[in-house]
Amino acid sequence: MRGKIGRANRWGLALVGLVLTVLGGLALARGLGAFGTAGTPIADGGVRGFFARTSPWSWWVVAVVALAVALSALWWLLAQARAEPRGPLRVESGPTGVTEVSPGGMAQAVADDVASGPSVLSAHADLVDARGAPSVRLRVVADESAPLHELSGHLSAVVLRHVRDALERDQVPAIARVSLEPSPSPHRVVR
Repeated sequence: MRGKIGRANRWGLALVGLVLTVLGGLALARGLGAFGTAGTPIADGGVRGFFARTSPWSWWVVAVVALAVALSALWWLLAQARAEPRGPLRVESGPTGVTEVSPGGMAQAVADDVASGPSVLSAHADLVDARGAPSVRLRVVADESAPLHELSGHLSAVVLRHVRDALERDQVPAIARVSLEPSPSPHRVVR
């Protein structure tokens, strides 16, 4: 996976893995007697007493944490459904054959097209096929001192026209997220 969803997956899975590793290590250490007598139940008198003293507020905290975990899991599942297509994207189908394009190759071509625009420092594109209707998601980093109308004109007049021509469609929905950053110093050497 690429882009924001891929980063969110990596960070989310790393965080869950870290938490589960720490909890597993603590449970193993407790079972081996590192925190007292081995073989005692985890929910001993002290834990039961805490919940008895702080009830019902402690149960509300448990419920809120469980709800947050459930909503995070639901968000993750929905993010997986929006991921870019894995196979070729069907552009046209007819009696003479089928025309398909590679979503990764098409996305790279779109990103290169965006990067050739005025004041663009970097660009990334994703081609998403939602129920047979392809759309384009762009992430563009542009020079903060450049006029935005030039970038907007390049995206609409050049990039999206090329996408529509390549996909042979009159309309292709597009979302562009533009971040503005200072341009790199002209004296800096990039290797």
